[in-house]
Amino acid sequence: MNLFGTAGIRGDVVERVTPELALAVGRAAGQQGEAFVVARDGRETGAALAAAMEAGLESAGATVYRAGQLPTPALAFASQGRRGVMLTASHNPPTDNGIKLFHDGQEYDRTAERAVETGVEDDLPPRPWDEWGESSREDVLHMYRKAVMEYAREYGAPLNGVRVAVDCGNGMASVATPQVLRALGAQVISLNANVDGHFPGRPSKPTPETLTDLRSFVAADDFEFGLAHDGDSDRIVVVNADGEVVHEDTVVAILAEHYTRNSEADDPVVVTTPNASARIDERVREAGGRVERVRLGSLHEGIASALEDGDEGTEVVFAAEPWKHIHTGFGGWIDGVVSAAVLSRLIADAGGIEPLRSDVTERPYRKVSVDCPDDAKTGTMEQVETTLPEQFPEATVETEYGVRAELSDGSWVLVRPSGTEPYVRIYAESENVDGLVARTKNIVTNAVSSVKK
Repeated sequence: MNLFGTAGIRGDVVERVTPELALAVGRAAGQQGEAFVVARDGRETGAALAAAMEAGLESAGATVYRAGQLPTPALAFASQGRRGVMLTASHNPPTDNGIKLFHDGQEYDRTAERAVETGVEDDLPPRPWDEWGESSREDVLHMYRKAVMEYAREYGAPLNGVRVAVDCGNGMASVATPQVLRALGAQVISLNANVDGHFPGRPSKPTPETLTDLRSFVAADDFEFGLAHDGDSDRIVVVNADGEVVHEDTVVAILAEHYTRNSEADDPVVVTTPNASARIDERVREAGGRVERVRLGSLHEGIASALEDGDEGTEVVFAAEPWKHIHTGFGGWIDGVVSAAVLSRLIADAGGIEPLRSDVTERPYRKVSVDCPDDAKTGTMEQVETTLPEQFPEATVETEYGVRAELSDGSWVLVRPSGTEPYVRIYAESENVDGLVARTKNIVTNAVSSVKK
């Protein structure tokens, strides 16, 4: 049984993430711990799924703390020292919902997820009637917002009237980001700042296409920048004063360089993913650190691996994949609200977003999909692992998470199979990105054709 994807369990509430599944997952997860805090985002189906989850956990003997509606990072914050369950489908449409499990502030690793999958498959019965757990209400939001404010004050400069527009997307950022930024001194104008599981203001996933209202609003008025979140507030998008979306890898590079420069560790490390830009490596190297990469959806595993493989002076100062950031000095979870607070203070300190990004080399970027049947992916990648380095003999090649070639001029290309669709993906960044993509696509296409024969 494979319930978990790269971000928990997620899908349609009628066909996949049903109350029956939530009950079964709760009963299986409840075997692993004594205390769980449970929260949900603003989706219409969240209350029913939370009730089923709580019933499953309690019938397995666990104590449940009901935290109500929260951003996912607030639930992760509350799971420190115990376990947590978040009912959310993040940026998916309102017809979907999902289940994310946490232990001591970190998402479950693959071993813990497999244990839950086994428990669901075994259809575990309830414990004896006199061993069921109890539940109570717990207020988390106030403590979380206070902790974010205290952490952000360690970086950058006071906001002191800085004008910022925040598009909450009718999601859970509505109860966190505007309040935190105002408390830090910003003048905040909010868009779509009421929690509504229908997402009437815009689709929950913040993209250049879905953020047209925010972009126009920022460009037409005297805002220094704009911010946007997805439905559960783990993602963040930054918009400059002209209403242009700042590339997600540039945002990662800014934060990575900042944390590296401020670290006192002998070996500061930034963990990111294979599809992340070389601009991150460049800024981290300039600041005296190094970058380690881990497969998509596994930042927490990458953090653990970097610490295990390092020495006494190794410290993971930051971890991120596009749009999603782990501020390791604050906690081990992805947190868009902390990103909003820290970035705002860094922008205030620099006098705007443009001075912050001025040292970041932003090369043209492309993402291309090549048709490849699922049963041909393994053979295709085996061939690409041989032919790509042959085509780029001057490149540094890594093959742990796909095949990634980095050239001496900072250009790079990554080939990896899609985990959910019949494609092999090509990611490339270069001043001559079209030529780099064309050469790589020819290699991949030939490999697919050879394997399919």
